[in-house]
Amino acid sequence: MKMLKAWLAVLGLAFSLNAFAQYPAAGGDDKYQPRLGQEGKDVIWMPTGGELVTLMLKTAKVAPNDLVYDLGAGDGKIAIAAAKEFGARSIGIEFNPDMAAFAQRNAVRAGVGDRVKIINGDIFKEDFSKATVVTLYLLPDLNLKLRPILLKMKPGTRVVSHAFTMGDWEADQEIEAGQRGYFWIVPANVAGDWVIDGIETQNKVVLNLVQRYQRIGGSLTVGGKAQPILNPSLEGDKLSFGYIDRNNNLHNVKLTVNGSQLKGEGKGGYLTNSITGNRR
Repeated sequence: MKMLKAWLAVLGLAFSLNAFAQYPAAGGDDKYQPRLGQEGKDVIWMPTGGELVTLMLKTAKVAPNDLVYDLGAGDGKIAIAAAKEFGARSIGIEFNPDMAAFAQRNAVRAGVGDRVKIINGDIFKEDFSKATVVTLYLLPDLNLKLRPILLKMKPGTRVVSHAFTMGDWEADQEIEAGQRGYFWIVPANVAGDWVIDGIETQNKVVLNLVQRYQRIGGSLTVGGKAQPILNPSLEGDKLSFGYIDRNNNLHNVKLTVNGSQLKGEGKGGYLTNSITGNRR
């Protein structure tokens, strides 16, 4: 409870949690009346504003082919918006059984009960590995606890958080709509040495990459001579960089990462060549 009060202070809501009991019911029904600020397992319930919900989902480019998981679903607001506004399938995980049932009724009332499912469960025990988009509004310590799980998800999975960051995993984008949100794309694991084919036919080429989340750097070694790669970028499973060949020509390489394999193409001048790679 002390931690909850501390973070309320950070958010500019530094008054007694008991004060929330004076707020009117937040859109309850005849079976359940949730209260702003009511205590949950590790958080209190403070719903995300509608404008930020929409902008968070737009930033994550939610589409009908997505499966959105909302961790700490509350009244189902985000899961319902993902289905109603963007046509996605969505699953919310909510620890409070009464709130979970209320959220499911809200989905039915919103006309998206066939595309929204609210699970009564623990976000650290439920499996959400099939999500293409993960949304959350949790305290920083919970975000940090979730971070290793998120980073093991399929590269390209989109993660969007209301209010709180992921520690030193720098956000790819900040979102502002009266309230603040943060957006990340889960990066592939590319660190290490890769043996590359398609850059030079007569010389062994090794790509060495160092990585800190989505930020990467490294070098390309051709025939025993190393050079730094230029403008390296990693977005999900998409890796790109430039290099200078022996004739001082600039080449741009775009690759897709699939586990321990790379595949794509390099362009320099009017030439385009296929490039593959395997982790050494």
